[in-house]
Amino acid sequence: MSRRDRPAKAPLSREVIVRTGLDLLEQGGLANLSMRKIATALDTGSASLYVYVKDLNHLRALMLDTALEDVQDSPDLPPVDRVKAILRSYLHVLLDRPGLASIAAVTMPRGTGSMRLNELLLDGLLNGGVRPERAAWGVDLLTLHVTAKAAELAAWREQGDDVVGDTESAYERADETTYPRLAQLHHLLFAGPGPRRFDWALHSLINGITQTPLPPQVAPEHDTDKEARHVQ
Repeated sequence: MSRRDRPAKAPLSREVIVRTGLDLLEQGGLANLSMRKIATALDTGSASLYVYVKDLNHLRALMLDTALEDVQDSPDLPPVDRVKAILRSYLHVLLDRPGLASIAAVTMPRGTGSMRLNELLLDGLLNGGVRPERAAWGVDLLTLHVTAKAAELAAWREQGDDVVGDTESAYERADETTYPRLAQLHHLLFAGPGPRRFDWALHSLINGITQTPLPPQVAPEHDTDKEARHVQ
């Protein structure tokens, strides 16, 4: 077909590129996501995309931030229940598209979607009586846990149910002399997957955030966490 006979293309924009990336992710996961494939889907050249996004990592951050706009708030619930409901919604958002949990595990979004998520969690913790310093660190701890759980569940989906069964079988066969605690409790390690266990984990973390004081300040020359903060 002649180019002049084709329908006019939609104007290229950052939003169009991000939405196309999310569509490709939903259709085929991370393996389906590349600048070339996005350019092909938009009937343009890859070079045109770099006017709007710096590189694939930048695009992934924008995609994650856009997806986070779908996280639901539950403002009518008590503060702790509200925080847990927000985190459950965050988990579902990460699992709704194949590959998004993996992106979240290695990407730091910095747009309105992630800021809104952090704002909602901070508001819930503060309204629940958590002191500001603990609430700020607690948001990081809670989102890290949920992100890791989403990445784990997504990997199980991709690898199939056998991966869990094979691991459980290996623990069942563990030598009782070498691993006496595993022999005694291996069935509990794999028991209760699903909402009940996830809810227990969130409640445990929130209780810890509420009750655990922050460590004392240290002099800068003795701050062993300085390098770790730069890495983060």
